[in-house]
Amino acid sequence: MSVDTETVRRIARLSRLAVKDEELAPMAQEMNKILNWVEQLKDVDTSTVEPMTSVVHAALKRRADIVNDGHIQQEVLRNAPSAEHGFYVVPKVVE
Repeated sequence: MSVDTETVRRIARLSRLAVKDEELAPMAQEMNKILNWVEQLKDVDTSTVEPMTSVVHAALKRRADIVNDGHIQQEVLRNAPSAEHGFYVVPKVVE
C-alpha cells in the first residue's frame, strides 16, 4: 500500500488537522515508512506466541460485589443548592 499527498490531505481533513501543502509530501513519506514497517511484521512467525493483553502479568484486586449506598449521603447533599428529606430539590419542569 502506498500513500500519496492526496491521501494525506484526505486523512488530515477527516481528522480535522490543519496540514500545510508543503507538509503533505514529507508526511506521505513518513506514512509510507510506517506502512512498510507494518508490512514487515507479516513475515514474523507468531504461531508459537500466546495472545496476551500485557507484557507484565498482573492480577486485578477483587472485592465483594455488594450493593450499598456508599454511606455518604450527607456529603453528596452538601453539593446540592437545595435538599430536603435526603433528596435533591430541583425546580419543577413538567406541569
